[in-house]
Amino acid sequence: MPSSRLQRVAVLVLEGAKPLDVGIPAQVFTTRASMPYEVRVCGATPGLVTGGDGLSYHVAHGLEALDWADVVFLPGYRHPDRDDPPSAVVDALRAAHERGARLAAISTGAFALAATGLLDGRRATTHWHYTRALAARHPHVRVDENVLFVDEGSVLTSAGAASGIDLCLHVLRRDLGVAASNHAARRLVAAPYRSGGQAQYVPRSVPEPLGERFAATREWALHHLGEPLTLETLARHAAVSERTLSRRFVEDTGYTPMQWVMRARIDRARELLERSGRGVEQIAGDVGLGTGANLRLHFQQILGTTPSEYRRTFTRGE
Repeated sequence: MPSSRLQRVAVLVLEGAKPLDVGIPAQVFTTRASMPYEVRVCGATPGLVTGGDGLSYHVAHGLEALDWADVVFLPGYRHPDRDDPPSAVVDALRAAHERGARLAAISTGAFALAATGLLDGRRATTHWHYTRALAARHPHVRVDENVLFVDEGSVLTSAGAASGIDLCLHVLRRDLGVAASNHAARRLVAAPYRSGGQAQYVPRSVPEPLGERFAATREWALHHLGEPLTLETLARHAAVSERTLSRRFVEDTGYTPMQWVMRARIDRARELLERSGRGVEQIAGDVGLGTGANLRLHFQQILGTTPSEYRRTFTRGE
């Protein structure tokens, strides 16, 4: 950080901005003795910005604040999957990045950041409800649906609103060190450190069906997860060829049949970890994964954490 002046933070409020997403960086980086930052809340133009959830914002600054800022936060906003931000906003974000500013998106603010093209070829995340929409709208972005936040250096993204706190504390750690970040966390009454790789813990890793084809087979499979389930078994139940099942299953769910089965098994394992006292080896057998080692492997691949850590999280009530 420059020692001769305060670090400049702009919070860009777009139409439909979510109040928590706006408030988190504005509060975390408010100037105080322990926080050498200056915050300006801005919009596409100065004046009234209609927000989400019944709130509106009167911002004193327009896009010139992005020329001033060292860090620009992009709060989430309503309906991010429908339209890109105004071209003037996109251009201002690109210009800010080009001159060296960091761009940090909270939740669905990732869509505005992706519209600049600066996330192309990079990892990013957003609120779990919108990860598939982000991947569809911006196919060159490597969307990670499980993590709390992603730091790609000059561009950062985070999951839902609460993970915006984690992202802000991460920025503080980078700028000022662990002690300053922990001090801010105590002031916020927040966890001092949750790693970016910690899982979002989305409600289900199996998506809602997009069509009715093979709905009966999916339902049947959910009741037989503890049994051997192969592509041949599923195709036989659906009364189609394995090739037809594979092609149409992806069209329905976005996953191959066996990817879907694995995620269904992990979902069932999550339920058992949360609601029962069964051991990992027992749960692995219950959900058709055979051994605890196999369950741990796939749990880590899909959720980015271990079964034991997942259970401890819910035991602590986090």
